[in-house]
Amino acid sequence: MTIRRRDFVKGASFALAAAAFAEELAARLPIAFSTLGCPDWEIKKILDFAADHGYAAIELRGLQGNLDLPSHPAFGAGQIEQTKRDIASHGLKIACASSSTRLGEEDAGKRAKEIADGRQFIDLASKLEAPYVRVFGDGQPVAKGVAPGDELKARVASGLHELGEYAASKSVEVILESHDNFTASTTLSEVFAKAHSQHAALLWDAHHTFATSNEEPEFTVKQLGRWIRHTHIKDSVGTGEDRKYVLTGRGTVPVKRQVEALRSIGYKGYFCYEWEKVWHPELDDPGTAFPDYAKVMSGYLRGGQ
Repeated sequence: MTIRRRDFVKGASFALAAAAFAEELAARLPIAFSTLGCPDWEIKKILDFAADHGYAAIELRGLQGNLDLPSHPAFGAGQIEQTKRDIASHGLKIACASSSTRLGEEDAGKRAKEIADGRQFIDLASKLEAPYVRVFGDGQPVAKGVAPGDELKARVASGLHELGEYAASKSVEVILESHDNFTASTTLSEVFAKAHSQHAALLWDAHHTFATSNEEPEFTVKQLGRWIRHTHIKDSVGTGEDRKYVLTGRGTVPVKRQVEALRSIGYKGYFCYEWEKVWHPELDDPGTAFPDYAKVMSGYLRGGQ
């Protein structure tokens, strides 16, 4: 078969472009950001911005004000395959599909709705080939700083087991975030032991274990490292309820030590930036915060800072 010069050049150009794209992907650090930080952006802008600034993944926590991701048109039956192609064409992964599911609800009717919500997110994560779905451990209000009681911990453990077993058939894990009253290592260790599921693990919000439960990162990782699959990273100043979020490395949260503690145990997940712009609209815009995080984390991960 004769190969014409034009076809050869076209094929060579494609091969070079493919090689360059593969090299770019290999150079990306394992950093991600949560869409909580860019509530006004459509998905195309999110993907473009992430790829342009060296991110390897994004965590889905709402889109354009809609926290019920399974109901968003981008993930509907007629659009989800195109959305997946768009994600792949940017060389990105979905690090986690984050739900609002609360596993501590005591009322049977409310609990059933929460479990159903968790299942819907697991189904979506499976379609997007996302490895994790985030859930919360709270339910009935408990005063901040108060350790959850045995009944609440048992309900959360039971919910983790139930959703974990459902997720197993979808190649997904359910991850409980260290949040609200579930921030102490002793509490979380007890819940995971009671859940007794190979498909339930931890989303380590490293800010909350430090700021709420006063744990140093090395201690938390030693206690909980076996369960950590995904992280939320953020910095702040102040104490107690008066803490205010600031750009990474400008506050008093030991972010660099958190990164080092994770790397010391061979952590393979993403270092995900949770810039809570949805809840705190006064924060810097994502166009400022996201590139700043990428720069600071690049220094931490490459050992330059």
